[in-house]
Amino acid sequence: MAGWPAALPDLPLEEACHGRFPLRVRRAALEHHIGSRVPRVTRFRHDGVPDEAIAPEPAAGKLRIMRPPTPAGFNDALERWNERFSQPGYLFGLAPNAFLVRQSARLRPGSRVLCVADGEGRNSTWLAARGHEVTAFDLSPVAVDKARSLAAERGVAVDNHVAGTDTWEWAPAEYDAVAAIFIQFASPAERPSLFAGMWRTLKPGGLLLIQGYTPKQLEYGTGGPGRLDHLYTADMLRELLPQAQWLELTEHEAELTEGGGHRGRSALIDAVARKT
Repeated sequence: MAGWPAALPDLPLEEACHGRFPLRVRRAALEHHIGSRVPRVTRFRHDGVPDEAIAPEPAAGKLRIMRPPTPAGFNDALERWNERFSQPGYLFGLAPNAFLVRQSARLRPGSRVLCVADGEGRNSTWLAARGHEVTAFDLSPVAVDKARSLAAERGVAVDNHVAGTDTWEWAPAEYDAVAAIFIQFASPAERPSLFAGMWRTLKPGGLLLIQGYTPKQLEYGTGGPGRLDHLYTADMLRELLPQAQWLELTEHEAELTEGGGHRGRSALIDAVARKT
């Protein structure tokens, strides 16, 4: 692990098992506690930066945790996403999300659609090319510039905005559909207001289209936030939107090929909720 600082001081087992540590670390602590050898385990976030490592054969009663340095800007969402979207090409490719393509059959012709955290515009431009009236926003001005360029290249009209989910005005009953494709940057504390906003901005009868990663995605590491508390389950979505009529709510696995950002075997959840 080139570039790592020296290992941090050993942590008492009870501290290492504290809930503030990731699940995999607590599991390793438990394995050590019952006498099993703890192998070296390294997790990589979707951007290729090592998340944590557990050193093998920890001293009795201790679990040695080593953490890499935090990359510059990692805790600054705007800086981080601007950096990622500044790379050549399109981070998640040019093709629309396959789930969105399948679910688009549910949309009436000329629907008003909002694309949340739309990135470089692959989904919004595809919907606009099919005759829908599309509004899209993203936190990153770099991504929005690329989305506007893509719309111009494809000869379609998309109303693009630079905004975060916390600053977007979720106007009531504005859209026939909201597309929320891999928006798992939202923390558990932020999720209720985000989902309430998306629901509020739907017209009666409108559809919320959601695709995200489930906790099993941590085993694959082929995309997503790499944090258990940012991942979705069917029960979580039901709790967030108890008033919804669920037309689809399925956890499954599939191969994704979406640029370099989402590539390989993935643990997914597909959800379609209707506002009655």
